[in-house]
This record gives sequence, C-alpha cells and structure tokens, in this order.
Amino acid sequence: MEIKRREFIKTMGVIGVGALVFNPILDAFAETDGKKKGVKDIGTWYPSTCQGCTTWCPIHVLIQNGRAVKIRGNTSSNSNPGTVCPRGHLIPQEMYDPDRLKTPMQRTNPVKGKGVDPQFVPITWDAALTTVATQLKTLRDNNEPQKLLYLRGRYSYSTALQYSSFTKIFGTPNKFSHSSICAEAEKNGPYYTEAYWGYRDYDLANCRYLLLWGVDPFRSNRMVPGTISKLETIKTNGKITVVDPVMTGSAAKANTWAPVIPGEDGALACAIAHQILVSGGWNKTFVGDFNNFINQFVAGATILETDFTEIKTNGIIKWWNLELKDRTPVWAESICGVSAATIIEIANDMVAVSPNVSVWLGPGPAMSPRGLYSSMAIYALNGLLGSTENIGGPCRQPSVPTTGVFSESSYVDAIAAAGNATTKIGVSGALNMPGIDGGSGYGKTAVTNDVPNAMLSDPNAIKVCIANWNNFAFSCTNSIRWWNALSALPFLVHITPNASEFSQFADILLPAAHPTTERYSYMKNHGNLYSEASIQQPIATRLFDVRSDENEISYMLAEKLATLGFTNILDYYNTYVNPETLAVPTNYSEFAEFATMKFLKPVYDTFAGGWTEYKTVGVKSYGPAVYQAHWSNFGTTTGKFEFYSETLKAKLQAHATHIGGGTTIDQVLAACNYLATGDLAFVPHYEGPLRHGTLATYPLTFIDAKSRFNREGRSQNLPFYYQFKKLDPGDENWSDVIKINPTDAATYGITDGALVNVTSEIGTLVCKAKIWDGLRPGTVSKCYGQGHWAYGRFASSNYATATPNGGSNNDVLVEDYERISGSTARNGGFVGVNITLV
Repeated sequence: MEIKRREFIKTMGVIGVGALVFNPILDAFAETDGKKKGVKDIGTWYPSTCQGCTTWCPIHVLIQNGRAVKIRGNTSSNSNPGTVCPRGHLIPQEMYDPDRLKTPMQRTNPVKGKGVDPQFVPITWDAALTTVATQLKTLRDNNEPQKLLYLRGRYSYSTALQYSSFTKIFGTPNKFSHSSICAEAEKNGPYYTEAYWGYRDYDLANCRYLLLWGVDPFRSNRMVPGTISKLETIKTNGKITVVDPVMTGSAAKANTWAPVIPGEDGALACAIAHQILVSGGWNKTFVGDFNNFINQFVAGATILETDFTEIKTNGIIKWWNLELKDRTPVWAESICGVSAATIIEIANDMVAVSPNVSVWLGPGPAMSPRGLYSSMAIYALNGLLGSTENIGGPCRQPSVPTTGVFSESSYVDAIAAAGNATTKIGVSGALNMPGIDGGSGYGKTAVTNDVPNAMLSDPNAIKVCIANWNNFAFSCTNSIRWWNALSALPFLVHITPNASEFSQFADILLPAAHPTTERYSYMKNHGNLYSEASIQQPIATRLFDVRSDENEISYMLAEKLATLGFTNILDYYNTYVNPETLAVPTNYSEFAEFATMKFLKPVYDTFAGGWTEYKTVGVKSYGPAVYQAHWSNFGTTTGKFEFYSETLKAKLQAHATHIGGGTTIDQVLAACNYLATGDLAFVPHYEGPLRHGTLATYPLTFIDAKSRFNREGRSQNLPFYYQFKKLDPGDENWSDVIKINPTDAATYGITDGALVNVTSEIGTLVCKAKIWDGLRPGTVSKCYGQGHWAYGRFASSNYATATPNGGSNNDVLVEDYERISGSTARNGGFVGVNITLV
C-alpha cells in the first residue's frame, strides 16, 4: 500500500480533531487561580448500556457540552448494581478515537487483497446508498436475491430489523452471525443434560463452593462486574477452585488452582464424578438412591439399573456402567495432570457443602473438536450435586417481556419467496457438521467460519455482501481464507465504527454510530439472579457523520430501494409507528426510536411516566430466578436431568435420518471426529483431544487467552488497552508477548524478551517471549487481539505497509470445529506449536 497513514487519516477527516478528542474540557472540575470558577456545564448523567462484552451492563454516562466524559454503573440495576468493569471506562476513548470512520467511503482501486491500497475516497450518504441499492436491485431484477450475503458481528436486540426482516423481505437465506465463532459450544453441556441452550446465571451470593472451569469471569464470559463484586462474599462463604492451564486473575484469587493439561478436562470431570459417587456424596434428594440404601458405587463394579430409583435424573447407572466405574482419580492423574489427591479434595469439598455449589463451565474445554463430551461431563457435576437451579448453584435466566419484530410474510413477494427457499451456502447440516443449536434441529447453526470456504468453492454463489460490526478477516481462525474469498467478491459493503482488516476488501464503507451513546436500541442483560431490559440511546452529540447500523442505515437503504421501484422493505418498516401517537416514521431517526419503543413497550408500560420515565431510569429488572423452577420438567426428552441423554440421542438420530442412506449415529459421530460408539455416545465421557500437530514437530500446546480490556475486539486501538495491559496476568504494557514456562524456555533455548517465531501446521506469528511460571509446562499462552495489520495508529504497526502490531493468534490457529454445534474451535489443546528465535 503506497498510501501513507497520515494521508489516510487526513482523508478520513481527522486533522483538527485530535486535540479535541484527547483533551475534553471537564467544566465540572475546572479551576482558576486556585479558586473554583463558575461552572458552565456540570454535566448530566444519562442511562445507557455498555456493549464492551456480553455482560451488557446498565450504566450511566456523564455528558458535558454534548460530550461523553465519564462512565459509572447504573444503581437501578439489580444484576450489576452500580458497578462497571474496566471495559466500561474505555467508552469515551472508543467514541472519540481519532481513527474512527467519519463519513462514507468508496473504493477506487478495483484490485483487492491484503496489503493492496483500496484508495478510498469520501462520498456522501446519498451516493453511497445509491450505489448499494443499485447493486441490490440488480440481484432482484436478475431473480437471484439469494446471492446477497449478510454477515452480522456484535449486535443489539434491534438486530432482527436487519438480520431477519431485511433479508427475508429481500429474499436471501444467506445470513450468518458471529455466534458460532464465539462461545456456542459451551451451551452443549447444559443443553444435552437439562435442555437449556443458553448462558447460565449463578447464585454467587449463596455459593459455598465455586468451581471455575476454563473460564475467568473476572475478565470475560459474562457477569464480569457482578462476579468481581461477589468475590469476597464467595471466599467468606466457602472456596473457589479454578481449573485452567493458565494462572488467570481468578486463579490468582482462588483457594486452589488446578492447571489441567489442555483438552484433558473430560478425564478430570469424570474422575470427580467417580469420587462423588464412591464417597456416597451425590445429592439423594435430586438424583435418588439405591433401593436398599447401601452404596454400590464401587470402583470397577457393574450395577443393575433396577437396584437404583432415580427422582429428578435419568441414566445415573448407565453413566456409571458405561463410563465412570473405571474413571478413578488415580487413572485421571496421569492423563489430566491434576493429582489424585487434588481431585479427591475437590470432590469431597463440593460434597461437603452441596447443593450450594456452582460448577461454572466456560469455553476453555468446550470450544475444541471434541468439546461436546467435556462440556457435558463438567456440567453434569451440577446434576450429581443437586445444585442446578438450587441455592448457590447455576440457574436459568428469567425472561424479559420484550416483543419481537412484526411478521414480514405480507411483504415477501414471489422473487423473495423463491430466494428464501434456496439452500443456504456452507456445510451446516452435512454429515460431518450437524449444526444443532438448541432445539431447532440439524443444519440450523450458521457456521460462520465456513463461509469463505463456501465462497471459494462456488465463486458465483455470492455477488453482494453487507456486513456490520464485524471483522471476520481478523477474528476467525486461519484468516487467510477470508482474505482470499473477500478478494474475489464482486461487491462488499462494510458498516463499521473503525476501518479494519475486513474493510480493506470493501467497495463501500459506512460509518456506524457508537452503540452506547449515539443510537436507539436496547439490550438484555443477566446476573445476580435477575434479567433486565436496558436502554441504549443517543445522548452525546455525534461529532462525525455516522448512523446506527441496525435501524437507521437499514431504513435509509430501504428508502433508496423504494426510489428504484422496490418498496416492500420500506413499506414494512413504516408499520413501526410510534406506539403512543401512532405516527408513521418520516426519517431514519424516528424509525430507530419508534422500533425501539415497539420492542420495549411491555417494559416501559410498567413505569408511571411511560417511555419518558423509562429513558430516565434506563433499566427494568425481572426476577429473581425461582429455585427449582424446572425440576418437575427440565424440557429434555425424558423431562429429567439426563446423565444418559435421550435428548442428544434424538437429535443425532434426526440428523442421521436427514442424511439418509441408512446413516447411523455412529457414522455421524465418526464424521464429526468423535470416538464414541453405541450407548457411550449418550453419556458424558472422556475423549482425548484431537490435536493438530505432532508432539515431535509441534511440542508445545497453544492456549488462546482473552484480555479484560478487550471490548469485543474494538479496544486494540485505544491507548488504555496498552497502558494497563500488564493487568492481564503475565502480559506487559505496550507489548505483545507469548508466555512460556521457565522449564520449556530452558529446553528450547528461549530467553526472556527474545523475538520468536511461533509456528503451527498452518502458519507463523512473530512476537516477544515472556518467561512466566503462571502456566503449566508444555503449554504457551498468548492474548488474543493483537496482530492487527489494518486498524489504526495503535492497533497496527504500519497501516500503509499492512505491518501488524504483534502477532495474531488466528495465524496459527487451525480451522476446525466442534461439529455437533458448528462452533469454531479455539481451545482445548487442539493446536500444537513450536517456538524458535527469530
């Protein structure tokens, strides 16, 4: 790329903004001559919602002279009362990032590729949307609306206006969300045991033993501020144990750190279950008991199912006979790297305080090629202890009575109907990719990381792509596939707050409004046994010419399509009248507010002052969750908590039948790289990791870690991200490091601070080595998020030459999947690497 960074910034309209954005005038604290002067604007606190992670905390934003200057938690929230984590405090820097996209841009260089200068030039919104609408209208005129691809990144609960309604009325089934590259695989455990496809809440205030497994909730995996605020309560009431190969922030605070060998979590979980049973410590009120009340769970012994009467569970004896009877702590020790004594201690300590136990399953053991059974084995411990939906245990989130979108059926014409009936691109629903997403059946998961494979295999399948708030060209494993597919794509529109790697392949860039302070929408957040509807609203002056992605831009595009003769989408959007006045929207801003009001009407109607009061309070709580609410019927095939999962059996059989030709469940599992056959496939059991890279060539296991300062991938261009990076255990400020255990460093001749090549089967990244004893030998760990080659002045080393700042984990992470759910694999010891000096 020949364009210089300074020239690009100037084109983006940055010159003259830098001093303004980095030095906001805080009148509330200004002084002169040692005496407080008259304050021009002391500011006003407005409620909104942080979208820095999927905790989605209700917050307050201090606005002075139209500028957002400070963040605090919303004290009206019951989930995170008055608290917010470091991500929330990054909002002003993110909003006023001088590298934000400030106006629509158009590509002038027809050649696409990594390092190729797009030669973007600024254009008007009218010109940009005319170009996009013309491309869309051409698809419909040619009776090929299905050749529109929609890619969704981070979203709010207004997303259906775009992701569902726009695509359905236009006529394409080809829409893909980021969810399958996020953490969907961890939902397998609770779904195939108790039919709950969702992220769990935890009764931390009453928890007496918290077992954090492959998760650090003090930095990620939801409920961050709430968990931080409950830390001392949990430690006062009982114990915290962390199972993780890395010394996380949670592990540093825990009573016990069990550094498991990555991918061997299933062995540890099964050994804990074995110990609970042989000790007689299972919860008899929940699980049941032997008919003669004598414990027959003896290592190696087979038990008659008729000798045990279950109460709220299904298949405890099958699980024992098929898997657990031989899974002793001594057996597990050599496999998982946790001593038998520690395994026994964990099991006995949980039994001593059950059911007030939370076994918190995270993505670490689940997002791997064989993560299904590890996640089931870990989550099943909550069933053994009777802790699920019990005091101090995991629970389902209360529902929030918002409404959905209006039906689109009256606006779907014959062209759209034909397009919607075509087969979605990709492998979801294939023999080796069931893609089951919680009850909707096989082939329903949008396997997003497979999209470039589908595009490359059939270059004519997609002609136009609209993508919003995503950066899949950076955030997906083996990213080069995305670069190749996007380079060949005829027309790409990227809606984004910051130009990124994905943007380099775009034909049109549309600047997105900041979700917290520049748009209308709402979020649902959960924690502390409550669920909430929390508002997002335009409370700060827009310094740049930006629009909200999900509602404003969609409406503007619908208007432009209407001028070209396709009115259906605009006609549909105009049914979103003001619920109070019945006024029809006349512009994009009114549509955004009216649609948000429609979704939230059941919520704000509970306020005496209606919509106006709700906007002032900002949040409505529902709960607390009811203990044992689903014990009479969990929603599984048997209605019970399933140790022998008839639910999984039914889903796999349905998929096998769909494939046809006499396909069996065993064949489906083999195609998905699982080892189990027969009845073993339906109980939680141990399967060793499927590893890419032999130990001889790639002796170190790569661990993909997350930062507590990662705002859904959008904070890497902020100074604070680097100024405080050392607060992520083992990391360093203003540096990108890969951590290596001292024993391994000595073995491979790596010195602290040395520049190293980290190489896997698919590629190499370069960064600095950090010798650190906070991870188990045989592993290396690197924080995800750095290694940007096209993002901004801090995130990228040299935008003009596509030179990355540090290394991207996705350059070494092999493309693979937990195939039952269709989730991208990132964890669980599935990638081996070697490290050599540069």
